[in-house]
Amino acid sequence: MTLQRHSEQCILKVIKMKALQIVTDSAVDMSKEESKLYGVQIVPLSIIFPDGPVSSEDLTPDEFYDRLRAIEPVIPTTSMPSPGYFADLFRSILEQGVEPLAIHISSGLSGTIQAARTGAQEAGLDITFVDTMTLSGGQRFQVLAAAMAARKGMTKPAILEKLDQIRAATEVIYTLETLKYLQHGGRIGRVSALMASLLDLKPVIHVDHEDGKYSTAGKARSIRRALDSLVTFLEERYTREKPLWISVLHGQYEEQANILAEKLHQQLNIARSEILRISPVLGVHTGPGIVGVAAIPMEVIQDLL
Repeated sequence: MTLQRHSEQCILKVIKMKALQIVTDSAVDMSKEESKLYGVQIVPLSIIFPDGPVSSEDLTPDEFYDRLRAIEPVIPTTSMPSPGYFADLFRSILEQGVEPLAIHISSGLSGTIQAARTGAQEAGLDITFVDTMTLSGGQRFQVLAAAMAARKGMTKPAILEKLDQIRAATEVIYTLETLKYLQHGGRIGRVSALMASLLDLKPVIHVDHEDGKYSTAGKARSIRRALDSLVTFLEERYTREKPLWISVLHGQYEEQANILAEKLHQQLNIARSEILRISPVLGVHTGPGIVGVAAIPMEVIQDLL
């Protein structure tokens, strides 16, 4: 082998090592088609049914809710991959000459990112982690941005800076038909859930930017009024002048999702929108009667599109 050819191969190897593989988890609410399009690797979380665990990636939302109804009043639980699973995954990515960039559900709502960090540490791997401090459509915006930025050749520091901007500008807010699933999963105080149940109140919940946990933004007597409160919250956050990209999300609540999308288009400046289903692994903690939205100003992500 000539010295010139050897040098060229070394340069190509260095360039290849700078390539990023975006890794996330199945709380991201990103379809298989979209993850394939953008080259995103989704780590599946598991749903623990009475007859055993099932990968959340192996169930469609409707299949999941059918199984959920079949075992009522039992409510399944969820589990994350082990540190060893993450270590093996990161090692296999690195062996391909690509650097993983792991972007995960909020540490305030799940131990997934901590399991990933532990796996990397125990294996002696230097991996960059991003705590999205959110989930669902908000997590999806960060993952999409990282994937699009990597395709454009942005450096990792520049991508991380962009993700900080997106995290600060994004809102995830939703309402629920019932709080019993959140209560069962320990995601909300028992007293709060009991009082809301007794009064038949519909909560309006958003993900707090400070700690990545759920925070109550309001309560309403009906889903329709809860949707109005949700829209008002976003109006106060963004104002009508700011063009937004929104993702309306629901469990098995299509009618309410369509109503919410229409209200948002009427009251806000919507530049881009879609209606998506939430992941079964999140549906465990919400039940089928969830509808909400993830919103981001176009100005924050426009340069990546």
